[in-house]
Amino acid sequence: MTHEDGAQDTVLRLTGITKRFGALTANDDISFGLARGEVVALLGENGAGKTTLMNILFGHYTADAGTVEVFGRALPPGQPGAALAAGVGMVHQHFTLADNLTVLENILLGTRPLWAPGLGRAAARQRVAQLSRDFGLAVHPDARVGALSVGERQRVEILKALYRDARILILDEPTAVLTPQETEALFETLRRAVAQGLSVIFISHKLHEVTAISSRVLVLRHGRLVGEVATARTDRHRLAEMMVGAEISAPAPSVARPGAVLLELDGVETEAQGNATGLRGVNLALRAGQITGLAGVSGNGQGALADLLSGLAAPSAGRMTLGGAEVADWSPRAAVAAGIGRIPEDRHRTGTIADFTLTENAVLESYARQPVSRRGWMDRAEARRRAEAIIAAYDVRCPGPETRIRLLSGGNMQKLILGRVLEAAPSIILANQPVRGLDIGAVTYVQERLIAARDAGAAVLLISEDLDEVLALSDEIRVISEGRLSPAFPRGSRSPAELGQWMAGHGFDDAA
Repeated sequence: MTHEDGAQDTVLRLTGITKRFGALTANDDISFGLARGEVVALLGENGAGKTTLMNILFGHYTADAGTVEVFGRALPPGQPGAALAAGVGMVHQHFTLADNLTVLENILLGTRPLWAPGLGRAAARQRVAQLSRDFGLAVHPDARVGALSVGERQRVEILKALYRDARILILDEPTAVLTPQETEALFETLRRAVAQGLSVIFISHKLHEVTAISSRVLVLRHGRLVGEVATARTDRHRLAEMMVGAEISAPAPSVARPGAVLLELDGVETEAQGNATGLRGVNLALRAGQITGLAGVSGNGQGALADLLSGLAAPSAGRMTLGGAEVADWSPRAAVAAGIGRIPEDRHRTGTIADFTLTENAVLESYARQPVSRRGWMDRAEARRRAEAIIAAYDVRCPGPETRIRLLSGGNMQKLILGRVLEAAPSIILANQPVRGLDIGAVTYVQERLIAARDAGAAVLLISEDLDEVLALSDEIRVISEGRLSPAFPRGSRSPAELGQWMAGHGFDDAA
């Protein structure tokens, strides 16, 4: 499929797009086109300007310079309604859902008044159900969005865009919280839709997804378009080099030297929370100097285990011990005091406070302790110094430490959280999806830091839905299914296929 010039086939053209936020130039004179029935992947490091560019296209931001044309007509700047009317749909990286409404109501929101006569709920429900089946995006239309998991919320975002019959679809990290099976189902349907004329801009840090679904790749670096290549003429290694401007090598962890048990669960159970599975008779020992990887399909109890270690939940049965002493009066404050560093799965809801600055978010777990706290008051100069150190060490792309964190890309939020946790040198690290939404350079850096923390004596629990990541970093691997934990498998002792069988629930009864 041809693109750019020539083409009555061209459905979208961006010309000379420039956008500045104070001293930060997020987009610098970017131009490209999109053809009918084409999938263009947009690659770049966190903060390279991808999401800003798409927000300009969709009308959330107004460009300082440049134009957007859709189907040959100039799109009025700063008007999302105009983009929707022109046939542009967007699946946002940051969820844009109303927690107090149902799935169906969120999907219908903006298409017509929710309580108007003749809303057509029955027909809408049938259509949503059909889209759910076609795209492998299972979610109950009457479920309250506030009660959904992160993965289920992402599915609603995708369904919301598909429901509006978009002819141009912007997918901003759409698979970040989907299982591999759900991702492949989505890709299969996208391929069918593209064959019928749908045009897609696909933003992802997962290079294997980019090579699987796109026909052309555009690479942004520091706000500028620095490369363009046909997907068939490149590979993941070359794309990674184009993104960061240098060769990337995956970290190779040395042999672990496990030490004392720092945290132990003995027959622990937790209550189920709505549709979320609780823990069922879990035995787990986290040792100093060891990374324990937890593999599993989303929704099988990872959230319950993470909540337990974070202090957000307590055992309903069984024993939990820290340093050999049984835990009582468990809470987030107690978890922090016990030296547990918490990298949460959801950086927006539990990892940061959106309207706080980077400085304030950098000291969320240390503001009441010296040296950040002096005589009961927060030392803002010390807090700012800490934020600046994290920004520099973790390459957080931002206008400055007094920026509200909600203005950052998801990846840069994650970098600040990682810095806040790792710079505190915790004895136990809960790393729940620690590299979700990060570019390949940042992924490598984070993995190196987790290995360094292990080598310095920390016990690390790595929770990831990326089996390759678990296999690469973990000294021992556990699989979770329906709230149950498998036996511990040493690194290299099980193939991905064998672990996949455990992830599907096979083997637990035999091991019981």
